[in-house]
Amino acid sequence: MSILKDKNILLGITAGIAAYKSAHLVRLFIKAGANVKIVMTPASKDFITPLTLSTLSKNPVYASFVDEEDNNDVWNNHVDLGLWADYFVIAPATANTMAKMANGVCDNILLATYLSAKCPVYFAPAMDLDMYKHQSTKASFEKLKAFGNKLIPAGTGELASGLVGEGRMAEPEDIISYIEIDILDQLPLRGQHVLITAGPTYEAIDPVRFIGNHSSGKMGFEIAKAAANLGAEVILVSGPTHQNISHSLVSVKSVVSAEDMYNEVHKHFKSANIAILSAAVSDYRPKNVADRKIKKQDPTFTLELEKTKDILKSLGEIKTNQFLVGFALETNNELEHAKGKLKSKNLDLIVLNSLQDQGAGFGVSTNKVTFITSTNAIIENELKSKAHVADDLMQLILKQTHA
Repeated sequence: MSILKDKNILLGITAGIAAYKSAHLVRLFIKAGANVKIVMTPASKDFITPLTLSTLSKNPVYASFVDEEDNNDVWNNHVDLGLWADYFVIAPATANTMAKMANGVCDNILLATYLSAKCPVYFAPAMDLDMYKHQSTKASFEKLKAFGNKLIPAGTGELASGLVGEGRMAEPEDIISYIEIDILDQLPLRGQHVLITAGPTYEAIDPVRFIGNHSSGKMGFEIAKAAANLGAEVILVSGPTHQNISHSLVSVKSVVSAEDMYNEVHKHFKSANIAILSAAVSDYRPKNVADRKIKKQDPTFTLELEKTKDILKSLGEIKTNQFLVGFALETNNELEHAKGKLKSKNLDLIVLNSLQDQGAGFGVSTNKVTFITSTNAIIENELKSKAHVADDLMQLILKQTHA
């Protein structure tokens, strides 16, 4: 999954021959999972039609302040467009439009939207070689960058004039890549490694039966997504689950038993900056596992169990600089038991959720949790979606680790 998934991208198109590439750029934004709206200068419609762009983006295209085909002259609100966008990408950006942007000229809806936008603005210049090298164009570049706008460098190649040189708009794939890398580089967990466990473990009784629990793994998967969206490189160690995740920064390691999870977690813990153990690991496993299916014979069946390794405690015993987070699912004396685990397992933070709370626990999309820090600060939360709980958890970890 791209870092652009679910982001609102406003694409600005100006009157350059490179506008023909904008259709492909829209497709790539959509493929990355972004929501796309398009604003055009009036003259850019000579190079690519609004119909093409609206079909690809599945949104209306704005090229004027009013809908020229509407007898009621409905106003296209450039302020709303600017506020809607998470990122404003102007590609192609002609010398004419860049000069206007640099000097506050506002004579079309694209420029009005630019002046209203509160989000990061990227611009991809496209023009002929001599125009690109002209001192006034260079001055526009510098002025726009001084405003905080981000220049996507033009490429070198054959130009519309027949000349070969600099000024060719960056290819759509390169524009997407540039924006993704730029966004990632600004995220607070960029370069950090986060280790997360999720889901249940299954402890074999025989080749077809096991001891397990009702954990769906959803909480851990949401935490992995939240960490990756902050720029972290995530190792997600998951027990058997129907959950899935598609994110370029998340690597899933599938395991079955508590022993499998123990071994996989210890492979990655040393290189982790943050470890969040949200998996519901079996506390016991059959002492002897039958190599063949046990036949139903006697009216009763006795199964001898032995303790599994305490993964969280084992990490607390060897941690150096890692920030270690555990989960506690309790049914009675919740705070007392959670605080005990926080201390005995050498944790930096524990997340308490209670089976007594309606809408919390296994198999649901919501959770109600209490965060307890190593200084015994208690932060109670209302019932929220597990995605929101994951975001709250990652924000608290950021505060704790970047204080």
